[in-house]
Amino acid sequence: MAAGIAVFFLSSCGETTDDALVVYSGRSQALVDPLVEDFKEQTGINIEVRYGNDAELLAVMSEEGDQSPADIYWANTTGALANASQEGKLVALPDSLTSKPASYTSSSGEWVPVTVRFRTLAYNPDEVEEADLPESVMDIPSQDQFDGRIGWTPTYSSFYDFMTSMRLIEGDEMAMEWLEGMEVLNPKSYSSNTPMLQALAGGEIDIALTNHYYILRIKHGSGQQSSSDTDSDSDSDSDSDTSMGGELDSDAAIEMYQFAEGDVGNLAMVTGAAQLATSENAAEAQQFLSFLLSQQAQTFAAESVHEYPVIRDVELPDYMLGVEKAFNLSPEYDYEQLKQLESTLNMLREAGLI
Repeated sequence: MAAGIAVFFLSSCGETTDDALVVYSGRSQALVDPLVEDFKEQTGINIEVRYGNDAELLAVMSEEGDQSPADIYWANTTGALANASQEGKLVALPDSLTSKPASYTSSSGEWVPVTVRFRTLAYNPDEVEEADLPESVMDIPSQDQFDGRIGWTPTYSSFYDFMTSMRLIEGDEMAMEWLEGMEVLNPKSYSSNTPMLQALAGGEIDIALTNHYYILRIKHGSGQQSSSDTDSDSDSDSDSDTSMGGELDSDAAIEMYQFAEGDVGNLAMVTGAAQLATSENAAEAQQFLSFLLSQQAQTFAAESVHEYPVIRDVELPDYMLGVEKAFNLSPEYDYEQLKQLESTLNMLREAGLI
């Protein structure tokens, strides 16, 4: 593990200065760097960021123990935050912070939500009529017309969250039946979402289980483009969205379909951030968390990353589904229960998918 940590840090950040606020980020540089620069400019606080996927960062913090320089953990999934909380890595946040978000708040009070993404179904309108799509994601295995024409990302962290929620909401037996039914339809597996949606637009598949923002980034672009046009999400533990989503193509043959209200196929997936117990800069750490919940930062996330804000009165681009309607589509569940990942991974191993 020590060698892996050394490689991780050398590739991500370098040496940390003593007075720096240190952020361990499971989110991508394309999202994080502009906000960090704005925070530095506004506050004069020196801040350094180390990047990795959620699993890497949790392992690094465990290895470092009380000697960790980290002040903030900005995670890609609430499951990772819940694991960090369970392991005593986080501290309770003041009401002045936990009261800022209007929705998707933490039941532990040890982290704040930052943005929300949604699972959805992408389809090729040249090949599929919207009226022919099922009302529930649970009914896809019964759609024989999509034999060999379905795309999914079974080694991708958002898919793990989706399956964990399906287990919690529908039960393990139903979740396993769904996986087995999907496999009968010979779905095509992709390492990440952008190449899958490119295949959809190219006519290789007709429908694809994905996250809403990938569709919007292809159709509407993004304000912050990384140097690569391909996802770094191919790592099975990563949903870090290092690329903001491939080439802009407003005419791409891709449309978004929402299942019926409350269906797990519309699952809300929350990103969040927390102050770490190892932090020696509590005031600055909480100032940064407050900045992430500011109108400026939340608007940036909506306009440049196409993720949903968690505070009120943030204006969305007109091509995004309204906040109230989008939030009502997702089933209700305890976001911290996504820490129950190991049973999901065991199920996927049993199904031969990982």
